[in-house]
Order: sequence, then C-alpha cells, then structure tokens
Amino acid sequence: MARNNAIATVNKKQKESRFLSFYKDPPVSMSQSSPRQNVHNKPFLTTLDGGASKKPPIWLMRQAGRYLPEYRAIRSQSKSFLDFCYTPALATEATLQPIRRFGFDAAILFSDILVVPDAFGQKVSFEVGEGPRLDPLTTPKAIEGLGEFSLAHLDPVFETIDRVKGALPTETAFIGFCGAPWTVASYMIAGQGTPDQAPARLFAYRHPAAFQLLIDKLVDASITYLARQFDAGVEAVQIFDSWAGVLPAAEFERWCLEPVARIISGLRVRNANARIIAFPRGAATHIPTFALRTGADGIGLDTAVDYRWAAQSIPPNVVLQGHLDPLVLISGGAAQNDAVREILGAYRDRPHIFNLGHGILPQTPIEHVEALMKQIRSSEV
Repeated sequence: MARNNAIATVNKKQKESRFLSFYKDPPVSMSQSSPRQNVHNKPFLTTLDGGASKKPPIWLMRQAGRYLPEYRAIRSQSKSFLDFCYTPALATEATLQPIRRFGFDAAILFSDILVVPDAFGQKVSFEVGEGPRLDPLTTPKAIEGLGEFSLAHLDPVFETIDRVKGALPTETAFIGFCGAPWTVASYMIAGQGTPDQAPARLFAYRHPAAFQLLIDKLVDASITYLARQFDAGVEAVQIFDSWAGVLPAAEFERWCLEPVARIISGLRVRNANARIIAFPRGAATHIPTFALRTGADGIGLDTAVDYRWAAQSIPPNVVLQGHLDPLVLISGGAAQNDAVREILGAYRDRPHIFNLGHGILPQTPIEHVEALMKQIRSSEV
C-alpha cells in the first residue's frame, strides 16, 4: 500500500509539473517561428503562416456533402458511408467537387474521424438516418483488450490523398484531419453519438485510469495518422474536437486540452513545419488558454463565439478561423450579407480564414454559397 501511495504521489507531481510547464513556457506555434514552404503562394497557407491578406481565404467544413447534387450522385455508388470513405476514386471525387464548383482556397480530405476506431479493430458502421454505430467499450477490460492501431488499414485514405494532391489547382491548399481524442473516445464508449456525451463522461469519472489509457492510445494513433497524411501530401491538418464544450473546466483540461497539446507536440517531432488548426467546439472562454497551451497555428471558432470577444481575447499570434452560423447560410439574403460583413470587420487587423462555425447543412442552397464566395472575393480587409 505504501508503495502504491508513493507511486501515486510521484505521478501527481509529474502531472502537475507538466501542466505548469505549459504556463511557464507555452508551445510556440509554427506561424511565429521558422518559415515554411509555400511555393505557389497559396492564400490559405499564407494566412495560416500568419501573413497578411487583402481578402481572407475561405473553405467550409463539410464543403463536400449532401447539399451538392454531384455528391449525392456519387454517394449512391457505394453501399455504405464507410465503404465510400475507403474507395479512393469516390473519396477523391468528393474532395474535388466543391473546389470545381466554388473555387475554395483549400480542399479538405473526404473521410471521417471514426476511421481511427475502425483501424483499432472496433466495429464501425453508419446507419442511414441514425449516424455512426460502434460496438461500445463499456468496461475497463474492453479498453485494455482493444486491438493495436493498424496504419495499413488506412492505406485507402492515403491513396486518396495522393490522388487529390495531383488534381488540385496550384493555388489550392490541401487539408487533412483527425478527430480529437476526447470526441473520438466519446463515440467509442457510447457506441453512437449522444446529446451530452454522458456515457463517456460517466466512464471517465468511474474509471479514470482506463479512460486515460484510451486517450493515450488515441493520442499516439492520431500522431501517427496525421504524420502519414503529411507524408502522403496534405499541407495542413485540422483536429476536430466536436464535443469539447460538454466538459467542466478540470475535465476539459485533462481530456481536451492536454491530449491535443500532446498530439501537436508529437506531430511536430515528426514534421517540424506541420501546419495545424484545432477546433475545440464549444470551448467558449477556455479558447485563449487552449490556443496558448496547445501551440496550434490556428483555432477554429464555433457559431456561439462572439467575434468581438475573440478578436480581443485570443492571442494575436494565433490565426482565427470561422465562424458564420450555418443557418445564416441557409437563410441567405440580408442576414447573410450582414453577418459576413461583421465577421470580416472584426478580424480585419489579424490573420483570418473564413469558414462556418460548424459543418454546412444538407439543405443549404447552392446559390447562397455562391453569394458568400462573391462577397468574400470582393471584400478588402
């Protein structure tokens, strides 16, 4: 018992030291340090590197999706969504469609955050109208028995990257991505999406050591996966933490902030010039600390973030991305024009990538996206 108490004390001191080190010597985003290669002067990369631009670059989360008739046409060619993601010809076409139609400044790899649990051997499927379904990990023993992460299982994803990079216009950047450990773990524990991620939160409270083991596995897998995406040809990555906003402050630090910081640090060991955006959706007033301590080059902002507050509160060296309400894009008209104008005005004095505050919705009219592009392209900030 005495030995166990001593180990616990040492672990606690190590953890406290690790947290304090972030405050004393926070990671430096690469946009502050060494220059990266941007041979074709791609606007997205220039901005993400901290450069000034008269017009902000633009891409949209879920820009390849069901609002596009051409996407719906090719989606019908695959028996399941996961099969679609693992079919390089179809995933490549889906990635390129919004670039052809709208001329966004960046393409984002067509895939899904749940290919990582699939590569661990957890059964993953997507039910029509219901979303993802996984065999839930309901006990510590189930987490201990999780298979090894198989990077080779994701070879179709890397083939898609190779195909896309050769087909993009020279001025268009290419973004890869993964899910953040907390968000991916919430699906792995619950077996599906839930309104408040209660299954994962309860599991973390009841079995913190087992949940930490799962987070650690996902951190290591994410580093390996993103590094391989860079090797295959992406020029930046985004880490999606879609459910960051459901956690209290202490749990946010432990399960969201620290794992993402570890991914970014570990990825930069493998690729010193890796460009990284983090999207801690719902993080609210935690965002400035999250930005400072993770060392991300850019922070994706969600719909609920006040742009005036963000412009004043988030460290000026951090590139901001976002964050038009997807429902405004459905509405269109004066509401859309006014909202876009206000966002552009709020960020005119700092590097900004225009995006939505969450993914584009299936019912979004294409003409509203066209109007958005026209307004962004005609703007000068």
